Amino acid sequence: MDYALLIKQFSPDNHGKLSAQRKLHAALRNAIQEGALAPGSRLLASRVLAQELGIARNTVVYAYEQLLSEGFVSSDRRGSIVNSIAQVAQQLQTASVTDRADLGLSRRAGRVMPLPVAADLTTGFAPGVPSLADFPKNLWRKSLDASWRRLNVAQLGYADAAGEPDLRAAIAEYLRASRGVTCDAEQVIVTDGTQSSLDLCAHALADAGDKVWMENPGYVGAQIAFQSAQLKLIGIAVDGDGIAPTMQDWHAYRPKFVYVTPSHQYPTGQVLSLNRRLELIQQARLHGALIIEDDYDSEFRHDGPPLIAMQGLVPDAPVIYLGTFSKTMFPALRIAYLVVPKNLVQTMRGLVEKTSLRGRSADQICLAKFIRDGHFLTHLRRMRRLYRQRRDVLVSLLQAQLSDVATVQGDSAGMHLSLCFHDTSWDDVAISQHALTLGVVAPALSKHSVGRRRHAWCGLMLGYAQVPAELMPALVEQLQISIRLHAKSV
Repeated sequence: MDYALLIKQFSPDNHGKLSAQRKLHAALRNAIQEGALAPGSRLLASRVLAQELGIARNTVVYAYEQLLSEGFVSSDRRGSIVNSIAQVAQQLQTASVTDRADLGLSRRAGRVMPLPVAADLTTGFAPGVPSLADFPKNLWRKSLDASWRRLNVAQLGYADAAGEPDLRAAIAEYLRASRGVTCDAEQVIVTDGTQSSLDLCAHALADAGDKVWMENPGYVGAQIAFQSAQLKLIGIAVDGDGIAPTMQDWHAYRPKFVYVTPSHQYPTGQVLSLNRRLELIQQARLHGALIIEDDYDSEFRHDGPPLIAMQGLVPDAPVIYLGTFSKTMFPALRIAYLVVPKNLVQTMRGLVEKTSLRGRSADQICLAKFIRDGHFLTHLRRMRRLYRQRRDVLVSLLQAQLSDVATVQGDSAGMHLSLCFHDTSWDDVAISQHALTLGVVAPALSKHSVGRRRHAWCGLMLGYAQVPAELMPALVEQLQISIRLHAKSV
């Protein structure tokens, strides 16, 4: 290889501002990044390269040492070897995690960073992922094209921060008919995702240090939003009938608001019983608290009739209702919404106008038309049938292969279920991590603990909506391997 030509080709255009050492280092690094110096190849010895280029050997030594420190090369007794870019990226990622304390993060960020995040969302059984392969992309694209053609000049500017009026009206109509929500379009606020809805609630409804209740175990995304707002999380135990606060909880830990997922508790999948719903509403009123009802996947009810939302159970319920199109449509749409009580409409809208971005009119107009034209309900009906079939296959496999060590819970609704181990002393985190090495995403229930209170749930979350039935036997077999190995080791 002609190194003189290589250095000339990959030298940075610095107009003489770089020293010879830095210029050589930059040229070699660029050559590695562009693949001109292939992974596994050896660089010339420093003395040989110095002679070939007619430069001081120390210049070459400096460049090689810099490449070594950055991970672009490795060294052995025979010299320097070019690393692959993937290996370099892994080293840089590891360094960024190691050096995080030096980045000047705030204390609130430090509290959020240890919380778990979702693993690969393309692998079974990742929870919360709809069957994206079955979304009618062509129909949506045509609707979106039509929306762009109808868009006027004013709609290219800053839109109503609460969302397009047509979409808010369509959402209100849909919720009244399908979920029993009592609302009009003025009470609907469109956001760019459930996380944005939670952030808005956290900052609008409580001050730093205020107590808020969450189901324990509970949704990690809500934990992140509330901890980022410096709220004090109180985990309230979940049993077979959902969240179960005691009167002692109400007196000792009076909350500013209570966050619940009553139609399909996240992560266990339990359904909050009617008596518990009514009692929670009554106690919230008596103690001046609001309820945040996250109805993230209630459209998929597999056993029995649809459940009425808590918001519509009693007149003027102290409930803020959260919904999203990430589960019914596709996550990249980034459209969700809140339904706020009438007495909070002006306050919440005012806060949104001052803190939220305004735009994406075409997407919102398209979604409104998609709903009104009946395409949304047609897609929902198809997905209900598909998810029920996939749920049935998964439950059958789990009961046939793992009923001696685990029980299926929370499979009556939604897009995931929980596999709860009979022996609650098992390390579900270790099992989850081992399953991941076999290509199976199955988050541990214990990773969803809230606050300092421990909970009694031990097992795995299994999302089935995006997993074709024919792939499930192999995935369950891999999952069984991880569980059986752990059982033998304890």
